[in-house]
Amino acid sequence: MSRIATFYEGKSILITGATGFLGKVLLEKLLRTSPDLRVIYILVRPKAGQTPQQRVDQLLSSKLFDKVRETSLNVHEKIQAIYADLKHQDLGISKEDMKELLSSTNLIFHCAATVHFNVSLRNAVQLNVTATQQLLNIASQMPSLEAFVHISTAYSNCNLKHIDEVVYPCPTEPQKIIASMEWLDDAIIDEITPKLLRDWPNIYTYTKALAEMVVHMEGQNLNMAIVRPSIVGATWQEPFPGWVDSLNGLNALIIATGKGLLRSVKASPRAMTDVIPVDTVINLILSVGWYTAVHRPKSTQIYNCTSGAHNPCKLGEMGIKLMATLEKIPFERAFRIPNACFVRSNLSRDYWNAVSHWGPAAIYDLFLWLTGRKPRFLKIISQLMRTINMVEYFGNHSWEWSVNNMEMLMAELSPEDQKMFNFDVRRLNWLEYIENYVLGVKQYLLKEDVSGIPKAKKHLKKLQNMQYLFNMALILLTWYLLITRSQVMQNIWFFLVKFGYKLLTYLQESCSFKF
Repeated sequence: MSRIATFYEGKSILITGATGFLGKVLLEKLLRTSPDLRVIYILVRPKAGQTPQQRVDQLLSSKLFDKVRETSLNVHEKIQAIYADLKHQDLGISKEDMKELLSSTNLIFHCAATVHFNVSLRNAVQLNVTATQQLLNIASQMPSLEAFVHISTAYSNCNLKHIDEVVYPCPTEPQKIIASMEWLDDAIIDEITPKLLRDWPNIYTYTKALAEMVVHMEGQNLNMAIVRPSIVGATWQEPFPGWVDSLNGLNALIIATGKGLLRSVKASPRAMTDVIPVDTVINLILSVGWYTAVHRPKSTQIYNCTSGAHNPCKLGEMGIKLMATLEKIPFERAFRIPNACFVRSNLSRDYWNAVSHWGPAAIYDLFLWLTGRKPRFLKIISQLMRTINMVEYFGNHSWEWSVNNMEMLMAELSPEDQKMFNFDVRRLNWLEYIENYVLGVKQYLLKEDVSGIPKAKKHLKKLQNMQYLFNMALILLTWYLLITRSQVMQNIWFFLVKFGYKLLTYLQESCSFKF
C-alpha cells in the first residue's frame, strides 16, 4: 500500500489553477491514485460563455483523464467547481462557498498564476502576489487545514547564480508593491517597472519572487511548503508519455523548429537546459503535501524541483537530440527542412534573423499575395521573434540549484511510494523523453495523426530536392555573372581548371607507379 495515496483518501482538497497545465495533471493524479478522497474543490471562472461546471465537464472529458474514467464512474461527483476570480476581494468566492471551504478544506495546492512574461506589472501583481496573500488569509481561517503547498518557479531568484532552498528577500517589500498597484496609473507603472525589476529578466519571475516573500512573511502560522519547478515539459510516464496541451515557450519553439520556421537562436550550447517533466513535478508536489501534513516541519520547506543536479542535459545536446527526433517524427506541411543552429553574438543573431527568418517570410508572403492568397508568414515570424526574445535570457545563462530537500524527501518514501510517486529524474532517458515529447506535440497540440508520418517524410524529401535545385541554380547564376562578365574571373577559373587537371594527372601517375 502507498502511504501517500492512502493519506489523501477521505481528504477535502482545494486546488487553484486546476484548469492550467500543472493543475490538470495534479487533478488527474489525485483522482487516479486516491479515488476515495472526499472532494476536490477547484476555483474556476466562467470563460467563453461556459459556466464553471461546464468547464469542469469539458476538462474531465479530455484525453488526459482516460484512465480515470476507466476506473472511476463517479469521477464528476468528486469535483466541486467554485466560482472565483483572483482579481477580486476574497478571490470573488461567494459567502456560501467560502463557508464550506473554511469548514472542510484539509489541503491547499496553490498552482494558479499568470505565467506570461509580457503582461503588465499591475496584472501580474494581482494574480501572482495579491491573490496569494488573500489565499493565505483564507487558509488561516481553516481549522482543519493540514498543509498549504505553494507552487513557485525555480527562476524566481534567477538574478542569482546559485540558488539554495531558502526564501530570498526582495529589494522592495511586497506589501508596498501591492499597495502602489492600487492607486498608480498605468503610465507611471510602465515607467517604474524596469527600475523595480532590476536584475530580474521579466515580470513573471519578479512577481513569483514577491509571492514567495508573501508566503514567508504571512504564512508562518500555517503548515507551509514551496515547490519550485524549472522548465515544465510534457509528461514522462503518467498517465501516458508525451502528453502536453499548452503552447508555452518551449512547446512553441519545438513547433517552430519542426515546421522549419525557426532556423537560428541566440543561445549557448553549453547552457544547462533544465527541463522537468510535468508528472515528475506533480509526484513531488503530492509527496510534499503528504510530508508537510504528516511530519509538520518547524519552518517552511522549499523544494527546488530541477533536473540539472541529477541528470544534466546541456542545450547543445538537447538540440542534437531534438533535430534527430524531428527527422524521425516530422511535422506535417513543414515550411522548410528543420535545421536550427545556435549563434552567440547579437550581430550573428541579427544577420541570421534577416537571412533565415524575415527574408524567406517576406518572399513567401509576396508569392501568396501574387497568387491571390492572404499573406501570413511575416505575422508568424513576428510572433516567433517575440517569443524568442522573451526566452533568450534563459538560453544564455545557467544556474545551480540545491536539491537537498528533494533528496531528503526521496529517502523518506517507501518503495511503493517511490514507484507510484516517482520524482527521481536520474532514471530519465533524454532521447526517449524527447521522442515522446515531439510525438505528444504532434498529436495533442498540432492534432496530427501518427499515420501521416510517411507522408510528412515525403514532403520533407520534396523540400530537400527543391533546396538542391535552388542551390544549383544559385551556383550557376553566380558562375554566369562572375565568370562570363569578368576577364579576371575567367583567368582565375581557367587557372583552377588547369591546376585541377594537372593534380589529377599527377595523382593518377603516382598511383600507377606504386601499383
